[in-house]
Amino acid sequence: MKNSRSDSYAAAGVDVTAGYEAVDRIKPLVESTYIPGVMGSLGGFGGMFALDTAGMKEPVLVSGTDGVGTKLKLAFLMDKHDTVGIDCVAMCVNDIVCGGAKPLFFFYYIACGKNYPERIQAIVEGVTEGCRQAGCALVGGETAEMPGFYPIDEYDLAGFSVGVVDKSKILSNDDVKEGDVVIALPSSGVHSNGFSLVRKVFDVENRDIKSPMAELGGKSLGETLLTPTRIYVKQVLKLMESVKVKSVAHITGGGFYENMTRSMPKGLSVKIKRADVRVLPIFDLIAKEGGIDERDMFNTFNMGVGMIVTVAPEEADKALEVLRGCGEDAYVLGEVVVSDEGVIIC
Repeated sequence: MKNSRSDSYAAAGVDVTAGYEAVDRIKPLVESTYIPGVMGSLGGFGGMFALDTAGMKEPVLVSGTDGVGTKLKLAFLMDKHDTVGIDCVAMCVNDIVCGGAKPLFFFYYIACGKNYPERIQAIVEGVTEGCRQAGCALVGGETAEMPGFYPIDEYDLAGFSVGVVDKSKILSNDDVKEGDVVIALPSSGVHSNGFSLVRKVFDVENRDIKSPMAELGGKSLGETLLTPTRIYVKQVLKLMESVKVKSVAHITGGGFYENMTRSMPKGLSVKIKRADVRVLPIFDLIAKEGGIDERDMFNTFNMGVGMIVTVAPEEADKALEVLRGCGEDAYVLGEVVVSDEGVIIC
């Protein structure tokens, strides 16, 4: 790339040499995520992965795509860019594992007003950390410098992942029955959904978000809100090896009422005692400052529950043992009952 440059393009706001510098910076980060199956190296026109289907009768590819959303506004305000990449990976791979699939590889897309190589490096550091947590490889990405479209100090971040599962092991809700146990895997905070409401409630552009707050255990509002989304891939896959998991739900936008309903077949619902939900302090603060009623809170945010798994009652203790062995502070959240409501919080 030594001879690739354009003074005219640079005058229009696009510095191709900055792009080359960014690639040089992130190459060792990308390579740190490589797992068996990765072919080639960073810099080609397409990422290649050799699919190993040994032991599978009918391999099925499962894909997911998502972004970080307006949580990025907090990254801009805090000038902290090394964790939003974890969010980007999490929003894709957590969805994939809900189908019982193991994520194989990941791609990212960064669009920015100006390419600052150090900032691109920080963003990709987060992406690679997310990939390591999920056990998948980062096999490629794209950084687009778009002056006049994005402000020079802002960017957007999205991703795409592909996983694989044997058809006979695909998770659905077909086997869920009345009396089954619903287990909660705790979240780390707001994760990556509901930030348009969060930003409005706290008026983050016009308040101090960097000072410690007693309500948040001494952490600042900005630090708390930027806490990365948890990745549950390895825990769920480990659980599937030990017990029969009937369904899994990633608690994202739409909170309990939308996402838990998706893990239940028609005619069955999740019944939860409100007192059993381990709500994190940040959600109490959002509700208090925003004057938001409880129904809306549970229909918008994860409220401290990042993922749920449904198992037969006789396997609940074993499931909790396995999850806790993986470092999860898992607990029984509720049970499956006959109802068309989807979710019942009482």
